Amino acid sequence: MRAIEFNHGWAYRHLPGNAGAQSEPFTPVTLPHDAMLSEPRSPLAISGVNSGWFEGHDYEYVKHFTPDSSLANMSMMLECEGIYHNAQVWVNGKQVAFRPYGYANFAVDMTDRLVIGKSNEIRVIARNADQPNSRWYSGAGIYRPVTLWVAPRDHIALDGVTVRTLSNGNVNNSAATSAKQSARIELRIVTTAPGTVHVTITDQSGAAVASITAQSQRLATSQEQAILSAESLSSPALATATLDITNPQLWSLDTPNLYTAHIDYVSSSNESHANTDASIPTDVPTDTTTVPFGIRTIAWGSQGFTVNGKRVIIQGACIHHDNGVLGACAYPDAEERKVALLKANGYNAIRSAHNPCSKALLNAADKLGMLVMDEYIDHWYIHKTQHDYVNYFNQWWRRDLASMVVKDRNHPSVIMYSIGNEVSETAQSRGIRLTRDMTDYLHRLDATRPVTCGINIFFNFLSSIGLGFYSDRKAAKEAERARRRRQRGKLPGRRRLVGSEFFNKLTVILGAKVMKRAAVLPCCDWVTRDAFAQLDIAGYNYGIERYTHDLREYPHRLILGSETFCEDAYRFREFAKRHPRVLGDFVWAGMDYMGEAGIGSWEYEDYAPLRIGYGWLTAGSGRLDLTGRPLGEALYTRVALEAGTDRGPYIAVCPVNHTNDKHSPSAWKMSNAIDSWSWNGCNGRLARVEVYARAACVALLVNGREVGRRVLHDDCVARFVCRWMPGEVTAVAYDAAGREIGRRSLRSAGDCTELRAQVEWPTVGVATGSATICDGSGDSDGSTSSVAVIGTVASAVAVQPGRLAFVRVRYTDDHGITKPLERGLLRARVTGGRLLGFGCAAPHNLGSFLTGETDTYYGEALAVVQMPEYAAAGEHVELHVTDGVRSAVCAIAVAELTKRVFAE
Repeated sequence: MRAIEFNHGWAYRHLPGNAGAQSEPFTPVTLPHDAMLSEPRSPLAISGVNSGWFEGHDYEYVKHFTPDSSLANMSMMLECEGIYHNAQVWVNGKQVAFRPYGYANFAVDMTDRLVIGKSNEIRVIARNADQPNSRWYSGAGIYRPVTLWVAPRDHIALDGVTVRTLSNGNVNNSAATSAKQSARIELRIVTTAPGTVHVTITDQSGAAVASITAQSQRLATSQEQAILSAESLSSPALATATLDITNPQLWSLDTPNLYTAHIDYVSSSNESHANTDASIPTDVPTDTTTVPFGIRTIAWGSQGFTVNGKRVIIQGACIHHDNGVLGACAYPDAEERKVALLKANGYNAIRSAHNPCSKALLNAADKLGMLVMDEYIDHWYIHKTQHDYVNYFNQWWRRDLASMVVKDRNHPSVIMYSIGNEVSETAQSRGIRLTRDMTDYLHRLDATRPVTCGINIFFNFLSSIGLGFYSDRKAAKEAERARRRRQRGKLPGRRRLVGSEFFNKLTVILGAKVMKRAAVLPCCDWVTRDAFAQLDIAGYNYGIERYTHDLREYPHRLILGSETFCEDAYRFREFAKRHPRVLGDFVWAGMDYMGEAGIGSWEYEDYAPLRIGYGWLTAGSGRLDLTGRPLGEALYTRVALEAGTDRGPYIAVCPVNHTNDKHSPSAWKMSNAIDSWSWNGCNGRLARVEVYARAACVALLVNGREVGRRVLHDDCVARFVCRWMPGEVTAVAYDAAGREIGRRSLRSAGDCTELRAQVEWPTVGVATGSATICDGSGDSDGSTSSVAVIGTVASAVAVQPGRLAFVRVRYTDDHGITKPLERGLLRARVTGGRLLGFGCAAPHNLGSFLTGETDTYYGEALAVVQMPEYAAAGEHVELHVTDGVRSAVCAIAVAELTKRVFAE
């Protein structure tokens, strides 16, 4: 099928008549578009902390499209990758589709609905006024891309190709062997009519490595169609082709090699016509498509989780779907940057919490070598918020899971499916049956990947005795209280907390250890074991204290830490090394996200009121902050998880200007330390310093004088208290014999203060703990760095038309060292391009990412600039930033446009 780009030419407005909304003019937009991001935030917002206090509304989007004569008699499918939520699609005044789940990828058959040569109105309605409907910031509108797929009436079905590795041919790895390795690949190709299918496989260089011809035959029933194709076909045809590829380049975390399957299809109707009319060529394809894939095998069992026959300990991070200052918009560059940042900081897997991730994120994971656990949903038939998906779940879950599998199945990065998150329904007989039904259904759709579910063990126990955090009654009462408060115009006071908000507060009060230890109670085993028995892999949310007992009690159970605390990273890694049936771990959370405001923040009163309420925007619980900056906890988990055999040392320092000051509490934060020694003006104050290293002991030096030494036992963090003074702090790691095995330093900033703006992404390479800081001009300041980040790019960086540049704005000294105590109100503008978002990582933030104005947070902010669509190579876009006193300009060159490849 041929892709027609369909993201331009849209306009949107509030849906007239919704919640008193008046008719208003349409505003032009380009997709993806997050309508919620431009809404006001209010202390009366019904969604409250869930959404970060954004108001909710309903929207209508309109696009006018005139198909030319080349599209006459063609099949046309409109693919919508994500519309939040309860989406309706209308064509020329007639409703043609409804899809309630806001994270579902779905297709709309436009064949014979679009009038050739005339302007057709395509109208999309997206609902979000039914607040509250999510436990986090959902965004709203058409927040993922839209594509119009066009093909002849006889064609390869949309998403109709399945590529599967039957074997990767791993033979003797000894250098003495002369046997050629080979991989066996199976393709299942759905077509709308019988015909001839020719398959050619090419490697990353474009060289053909295998080819085969097969016949597609009409299926006796359409049962397989639901598995293989997203298209509504009444009587599809299926071709199966098996190819052997010699000396395959396998896909793995370290070598994410990709192949492409090129499929040419000639309809049998064309062939029959050619037999009677010599003027009709028989070798011209009726339809063509390409599908990227990777050759790899996965397995799970008593030997652990393996990729291509080698055990891999899953070291993952949970992420939500938003992209920080871009809101929910799923730009491919933003998704790739997020994956690259997480991989650069030591994670080898991501969990899409708690909804199916975008195609762009999976493409990035394939390209960069990142494992993915793609998750379906946050709830089943018990409401967590009053207007969530529960009312549609029973009717739609099968179609939703099929859509997820259709999206996932050709991505080598996807290694498992999750059917839910903290669904206390799994403590009930009905829920246990549903666990079995969903697992079986996924096995029928895709037998090559295991199924799990993130189950909070303590939640299940409380639910079983009638004290569940979630219930339909509690959700209804909380929504009603919010509505009454809004009607009275009464600002929220000390509210009665329910659901996850109550659990988060309880965990903060009792501490992470209390909650984890509660999961060890025998009753917690009783209310989870039946559900775990229905799954391939038992997903434990915060259940690390149960691992030893459950491995012994259930000798065939495989355990996955589907959601864990950062502080457990070292303990998990060491345990998993000894116990292969503990497959992996996903920390909450890898990157900060909008909504669930304040649950993971350690904030002081200069940045936030300590009581969580209006104005709090993000959860604050990321190992990377909202702008993608790695925090000290990212350095800790990097060492704890031995990412790339990284053993440290790294240094991070708690804000010295706030030593011993009260901060907002959180169980999801181990530390608020950052990699900086630039606490100017804090001379003589106590500094709390953390050193992360896998070593026998570490020493801390300030300006060359040792101020402390710590022996490490059963962890990889050493904590010191010393007096801060300008200069250099150095960590030195030693082995058991007293030999130095590594050192790293941080230098304080000078007195001079500058404002700098530097392109951070796209990058020329990934820094993996380099000891040199680049100041953006290509010159080194000679200091050492403890941050494993996406490398800063010199000013010569070039970005392709239409693509994004992420620009880090910082207060620095004259050597480019960040000054976290400098703070200012920044204003940004772009010449020649478009400013998509500008903001900082502060969890409490009353501002907007769309105004071009932001406060800094610990000396930093982030701007996202979109290059013009039709600029010529060599032209420049400029970002101008000022605080009224200091200014910075970042020039970004336009790169030569390369051809974009659309794949189903």
